[in-house]
Amino acid sequence: MHGQAQQQAYDRGITIFSPDGRLYQVEYAREAVKRGSPSIGIRTPDGIVLAADTSTYQLLQERSSVEKIHKADGHIGIASAGHVADARQLIDFARQMAQINQLRYQEPIGIEALSKFVTDHIQQYTQIGGARPFGSSLIIGGIEDGSPRLFETDPSGTPYEWKAVSIGSDRPKIRTFLEENYSLDLSLKDGIELALKSLAEVSEDGIESKGVGVATIPIETALFGSLDLKEIGKHIKKLKLAPKKNKDDTKKNKDDTKKNKDDTKKNKDGTKKNKDDKK
Repeated sequence: MHGQAQQQAYDRGITIFSPDGRLYQVEYAREAVKRGSPSIGIRTPDGIVLAADTSTYQLLQERSSVEKIHKADGHIGIASAGHVADARQLIDFARQMAQINQLRYQEPIGIEALSKFVTDHIQQYTQIGGARPFGSSLIIGGIEDGSPRLFETDPSGTPYEWKAVSIGSDRPKIRTFLEENYSLDLSLKDGIELALKSLAEVSEDGIESKGVGVATIPIETALFGSLDLKEIGKHIKKLKLAPKKNKDDTKKNKDDTKKNKDDTKKNKDGTKKNKDDKK
């Protein structure tokens, strides 16, 4: 009981280390990220692929309002996981830094430089009283000097560079899948398919084009671009990742169809009988 009270004393303040060197509020922020739907970044020799689960269980919600992949600059894309509002603030900050660099130096900002600007901003909120850490992680990907770069930001304010990475829920499972299937010679198309397979790996029923967001930044153009639903659907169909129809539901639909046919036939017979009675 005493130990629990002691822990609560340390996790109330973001600026206070526990005796074992932990910042509990930062750890809680990481837990908030784990509760978010997964986002994935993959670096290939041909460019960067970003993918995210944008599915929603609210029947009346507009799916287009669920944004998980954002354009930060012409050559940079960002995928997020965790608290949406926190992620939006960090993405707006990244866009400001990209524009400031363009105006000041007349050149696009580097991916590593932008990632460090963002993580420096995040880190400030881990040592200021009266504030809390950002409950969101970002995957920042883009083209820098003709080479693809991919970074992850952590709620502690630490940047990590990756060949392939996932954030959000089911991270360990997706990371294992990526480790087993990633190779250094992937094409951009292969990267898209690997990202979709990774999302399907943690989905019980499969994935749909309307519940997934995908964006690419090819080396050839160094321009951020999102795939439309039709393009995503083609990849899902090719990989056979779409939700499988339940056999019971299929049987029920057949029975309903048969019943409707019987009712139609019965109605026709009744109409014919009425005509004969009139005669």
